[in-house]
Amino acid sequence: MHDVQETPDQPVGLRERKKRLRRAALVDAAHALVRERGLDGVTVEAVCARVGVSTRTFFNYFASKDDAVLGIVPIELSEATTATFTAGGPSGRLVDDLLPLIAECLEGPLMTPERVAAVLEIVHDEPRLVAHQMAWMESQLEGMRALLAARARATRTGVEPDLVITVAMAVFRAAYLRWERDGAAGSLPDAVGPALEDLRALLRE
Repeated sequence: MHDVQETPDQPVGLRERKKRLRRAALVDAAHALVRERGLDGVTVEAVCARVGVSTRTFFNYFASKDDAVLGIVPIELSEATTATFTAGGPSGRLVDDLLPLIAECLEGPLMTPERVAAVLEIVHDEPRLVAHQMAWMESQLEGMRALLAARARATRTGVEPDLVITVAMAVFRAAYLRWERDGAAGSLPDAVGPALEDLRALLRE
């Protein structure tokens, strides 16, 4: 489920910055080792040795080696974003109102062009990771279903959560394709709005 950050506008503290840097270092080490040895040749201990941390520290950040390879971390949405969405905002148009949620999901510190490309490359070479990735995505979608249910209660409107989630995933995928097509220039969240317009144009044809 989505974690909610209570103070989205507060500058990130030193401790949190260190945590983000260490998490990123673990992911980068996992990627480098998989390229060198293949997925089966990599252990949690090897990742820890590359970064210089204990296995106990590793498990403070990731539940498994595969999680580190895929860069899996809980999706965090700000309290302001979720409150606005569940109240029926910011525009009152459901599909448009999904955009801030999708963009915020793509703003994570691990979502750099290099890391996204590395994950896609590794998943291509190690297709068994797809099932793990899909299971994680499904667990995160429970948070989206809860947000949609809260919005439906607040606005007294009926929505089919799985249909809305399908649309959101299509926008997510289209944003990535547009971003990749443009040479990974700019940030991935900035591609979300144009991606929705691409999909709308396609549906009008």
